[in-house]
Amino acid sequence: MAQTVSECLTAATDSVTVINDINSKGLSSAHLVASDPSAGVTQADANARVKANVDHLTTILAYDGTGDTPNVKDASDDKSSYTTAITTGNTYISNNS
Repeated sequence: MAQTVSECLTAATDSVTVINDINSKGLSSAHLVASDPSAGVTQADANARVKANVDHLTTILAYDGTGDTPNVKDASDDKSSYTTAITTGNTYISNNS
């Protein structure tokens, strides 16, 4: 059974949380894992994690009802926290590249 728009957006909230936490705490965020444990968490790790979550949100917001996806794109649900997180994430990456 396919997810509803509400279920998709609720699941996407995790990505909002990750983006906002890394944006506010930087390399101290608990949402980061070092790609090379001997080197510790790097800015590249943080940028990659933010990018993955921005990409996830972008994908979810583009769901148009084809296949097994609900029509998130045209739904009247408030998507402002997701679009704001995408902007925040892209700005974070740009500022830390």
